[in-house]
Amino acid sequence: MRLLRSSLLLGVGLTLFGCESTYDGSTTESSGSNTANMASMEPPVAKTEPVTLEIHGDVRTDDYFWLREREDPEVIAYLEAENEYMEAMTAHTNDLQETLFAEIVGRIKQDDSSVPYKDGAYWYYTRYEEGNDYPIVARKSGSLEAQEEIMINANELAEGHEFYSIGGIDVSSGDNILAYSQDTVGRRFYTVRFKNLDTGKLLDDVIPDVTGNVAWANDNKTIFYTKQDGETLLWNKIFRHELGTDISEDVLVYEEPDDTFSAFVFKTKSKDFVIIGSNQTLSSEYRFLDATDPTGSFEVIQPREENHEYSVDHYGNYFYVRTNWNATNFRLMRAPIVITDKTHWEEVIPHRDDVFLQGFEIFKDHLVLLERFDGLRQLRIRPWDGSAEHYLDFGEPAYRAGISINPEFDTQILRYSYTSMTTPNSTYDYDMVTRQKTLLKEQEILGGFDKSDYVTERIFATARDGARVPVSIVYREGTPLDGTSPLLLNGYGSYGSSREATFSSPRLSLLDRGVVFAIAHIRGGQEMGRYWYEDGKLLKKKNTFTDFIDVAEHLIDEKYADPERLFAEGGSAGGLLMGAVTNMRPDLWRGVFAYVPWVDVVTTMLDDSIPLTTSEYDEWGDPNVKEYYDYMLSYSPYDNVEAKDYPNMLVTTGLHDSQVQYWEPAKWVAKIRALRTNDKRLILKTNMEAGHGGATGRLKRHKETAFEYAFLMDLAGIHSIHADTD
Repeated sequence: MRLLRSSLLLGVGLTLFGCESTYDGSTTESSGSNTANMASMEPPVAKTEPVTLEIHGDVRTDDYFWLREREDPEVIAYLEAENEYMEAMTAHTNDLQETLFAEIVGRIKQDDSSVPYKDGAYWYYTRYEEGNDYPIVARKSGSLEAQEEIMINANELAEGHEFYSIGGIDVSSGDNILAYSQDTVGRRFYTVRFKNLDTGKLLDDVIPDVTGNVAWANDNKTIFYTKQDGETLLWNKIFRHELGTDISEDVLVYEEPDDTFSAFVFKTKSKDFVIIGSNQTLSSEYRFLDATDPTGSFEVIQPREENHEYSVDHYGNYFYVRTNWNATNFRLMRAPIVITDKTHWEEVIPHRDDVFLQGFEIFKDHLVLLERFDGLRQLRIRPWDGSAEHYLDFGEPAYRAGISINPEFDTQILRYSYTSMTTPNSTYDYDMVTRQKTLLKEQEILGGFDKSDYVTERIFATARDGARVPVSIVYREGTPLDGTSPLLLNGYGSYGSSREATFSSPRLSLLDRGVVFAIAHIRGGQEMGRYWYEDGKLLKKKNTFTDFIDVAEHLIDEKYADPERLFAEGGSAGGLLMGAVTNMRPDLWRGVFAYVPWVDVVTTMLDDSIPLTTSEYDEWGDPNVKEYYDYMLSYSPYDNVEAKDYPNMLVTTGLHDSQVQYWEPAKWVAKIRALRTNDKRLILKTNMEAGHGGATGRLKRHKETAFEYAFLMDLAGIHSIHADTD
């Protein structure tokens, strides 16, 4: 967890769900009494109430439109019936689930803590206590030998709540006021509270129904916060609040006029400026304010332009700007504070066709660049004095390296993070002058874990149009690579978000039972540079889906996967991927896992009252334009469900999901169940207490992980409850 004087959002990552069956090469799903019990259980049948949807002269009929009524008791009853069916159909895996859960949490060091980092006069860190699900956020003054000061004990705050999430955490410039936000529903409407760290008392100030994104001015009493639209959920207003005043007196300092943009606020690393950003997929705009003058006016750095994305930080007399202005893969510029528009920008790092500039970090004597070359992240150290620059060497074929928490300017130490599919999450300090690495912490994995027991590879699959698609693979040493091993293939491929080859402690439960795990770094992400993203969006979106299918077939051809035991998984926009590849190649998959999947593409993108829709036009297209409508309709999973055989499927959602509304997966499952021509397992699991991220709590959420793993193992015919780790 990261805690700085700039806002922090503590997101809960997507968790995995599952259940179990035996596999013998036939279509039989189980054996003995389990088969009889499961066969006798009738799935819920959603009623049909046809609604006609028409645009561009095209008429669609949606039989399950009624499921959108969240407050309708009949909708809730249907979701609960699906949950009862899910429980009955997976009851035979309960023992396996309990074993997996115990195994997974048994690897977690429960009394763990993060590596402390220094920010000003304090060392900040988080820690966990044995048996508790939530973190304790703490600090020490001056040195790590000082007395601990607990700022937040999230375990106490979470008491009495089925769902609990901490959002933004921000310490004031005077180091004595903590602003933090919390959500107890899962719809990402946060309440901001304030705590006097000198007295330990909560202030009377309470700001409800906001995003959790906050930033302090330098007067120790003024805070800026972002509020979302109550219907669309777009972050569109920035307010200024002064401690001790009623929130009705808060001043609106910025309102985003364009409903395709989202606004947010943060503080520069220098702590000299408060920045308001406005972003959409293809355009950015930033405003700055002297942090010592909170009632002053924000000034635009560079006015927004179509297809111009940029981001900023500050050092000395300049704003440093990462920009794609005349630079597809981005370059780094600097803008004089006195006159900031792009006509006065000076180039610091030029554009390169084969290197994607992903980010940067500024120090007094060094500039650190986060770059991506041939699909892998690299850290480049560049002294400001013009002396020789260099790259860090990580020594593995597939990994993720990143710039970690570096709040201090005047230091020659870079803190960076590192992980691979065989190396647990690690934190290093790197001396940029002596080039010495110091491992501060590697995530401790209990239960006898030895990274040498596992093998990671990075290969390329050739897509049908000739593109080389990177694939990251991990398996336990000794796993047969002769076409007889089950394989789980993961993918995402949207928003330019790159899937990284990272370590997963829960995943060991699959690897230790002979499952191969692979990530398809398909187009729509930015693994291979900006063009990789451009080739997987808008009217090229189908490249994302065909890349995934081509990777799957390559893994079969290269004997990594048993063609009869190939599984696919993805969440959110990765759930769209699951829906598309299931429609396109249902015969390819033994099982498909779609977590909070976005599957009703056309209807959602035509409804600008649905949260976040308008901000998505540059990613998917605007279906009010016929060209985009026709293309979306050709791949939208819900619209392309047909009367044919479908694979075993596990679909999850959250009733309070603010990103992908629960009714999309619910409608999708209902339609597949009505039209499919076989009777393989089709399970809908709705978390009635949570949103997009599923269950909260570092231990509790692994109940869902164990559920998903058991589902896969059952279908894969992995009969042994216990892992073979000999």
